[in-house]
Amino acid sequence: MKVLHTSDWHLGQQFYEHSRFDEHQAFLAWLTDTLVSEKIDLLLVAGDIYHTATPPASAENQLYQFIKTTKQHCPDLHIVIIAGNHDSANRIMAAKPLLAQFDTYVVGRFDSNAPHEVVLPISTKNGDANVVAMPFLRSSDLSSYNRQQEQPLTYNQGVALAYKDALQTASELPSAPLIAMGHLHAKGGDISSDSERNLVIGGEDAISASIFTDQPDYVALGHLHKAQSVAKKETIRYSGTPMPMSFSERRYQHQVVIVELTDSGTSVNPLYIPSFCKVMLLPEKDCVPLNELCELIKQLDLTDEDLAPYLRVKLSAHDTDTTFREQIEQALEGKQVKFCGIERVRQQSNQQDDEQTLFEDVSQIEALNPHSLLEQAFANNKDMAGQAVPKELESLLSQVIDELNAEDLL
Repeated sequence: MKVLHTSDWHLGQQFYEHSRFDEHQAFLAWLTDTLVSEKIDLLLVAGDIYHTATPPASAENQLYQFIKTTKQHCPDLHIVIIAGNHDSANRIMAAKPLLAQFDTYVVGRFDSNAPHEVVLPISTKNGDANVVAMPFLRSSDLSSYNRQQEQPLTYNQGVALAYKDALQTASELPSAPLIAMGHLHAKGGDISSDSERNLVIGGEDAISASIFTDQPDYVALGHLHKAQSVAKKETIRYSGTPMPMSFSERRYQHQVVIVELTDSGTSVNPLYIPSFCKVMLLPEKDCVPLNELCELIKQLDLTDEDLAPYLRVKLSAHDTDTTFREQIEQALEGKQVKFCGIERVRQQSNQQDDEQTLFEDVSQIEALNPHSLLEQAFANNKDMAGQAVPKELESLLSQVIDELNAEDLL
């Protein structure tokens, strides 16, 4: 059996207020062609189909049209989709009866009293597989486990129990290759600096890969935007996003993962996705004077670009020319770009990597850990400096985060 693993499409995303519809459409067309050329039997989409819990109608239509078109070209293909932390479980599940007509299975929520609902026996023309299609787990999905324990469970312990029950259910099915799916932050995973929401629940935000056990032949994960293996195991992987979701991801090697399940074992190979729309930052490294920055913009050659690239520029906060915006706008005249603003750099790092530079960019606030922010607030308060955050306050913050997660607001 041949499997293709992808995730984190974020359909409907507005990138610095620019629609990505055409870019997503180009990716989905490429994916359909790839499913045909690679003769894929099973497509796994490991969460974050949409960018928000309430995606625009155009994004939902884009998904449904992709499934319809793909099934026309690959009539024997089966598709499994799980909800991610950006997705609304209810919205994902609403189309379940319709999508089932296209051999597409969607799982939006885990019920600890019915773990069999996330275990899918899949039968394709080239073989069978049992898929544990575990969606993103919210604290509310795991609450019944606490009622069975004398001591309250941590979020991580609840996740471990969910996978234990689902894997146990899968083991009772007729023997077939086993695939586990998940949308979570596995310990050791390398996260993007400014576009991935921290999955902080109960103060814990990373899950040990040991919860998957050695049972699955392959573990298909979503959430982290950088394609990577987990715990030094090639069969536990994040496929990453199909395109940069922030400027910090512009150098990622975006890919899908092709998995072959045979009697002799599992083979895993990345297939790199073409760049459909460039994401550009000027200058790439250290800031330059305003006149040099404007000259760099004027020298941009965009004649070979099918889609107008995204462009963001950075300028030192020490550059005090009050007409900097007007000069940059003049340099941009006639350039077919999607302009994404100006970053004023207030402190230069000695590091070569421009990601180490500190920006005045509030768009990165979503990536911060709420518990770290609470610690910083205590450290910066003159009346509380030097004091540890009280456990009661940390507990209250965790409760608030849990409630927001349950309401799909994080």
